[in-house]
Amino acid sequence: METNDNKKDCFCCHGKTKHRTDEEQKALINRLNRIEGQIRGIKRMLEEDAYCTDIITQVAAANAALNSFNKELLSTHIKTCVTDDIKAGKTETVDDLLKTLQKLMK
Repeated sequence: METNDNKKDCFCCHGKTKHRTDEEQKALINRLNRIEGQIRGIKRMLEEDAYCTDIITQVAAANAALNSFNKELLSTHIKTCVTDDIKAGKTETVDDLLKTLQKLMK
């Protein structure tokens, strides 16, 4: 699928890969790098005997950042892969989406 915003073909549901634009991939990697930094900070707090509630607060912030990452990725998945597959009559993608949503809601 080639669109006017130069997105690459979407192969996420068929070959279990997803070709992302350079901009999209860079943004997602930047988010993960920030989350990785948060996790390293939590480890450092533990090593330095930080107070429990201070660590818990930072863990909650890291969890929120991961949830935000998931929301962004899921939104893009629905807008591209799922929508394209439904238009192509490949409704099994809906089942895959539902399984993914069930995993997120555990």
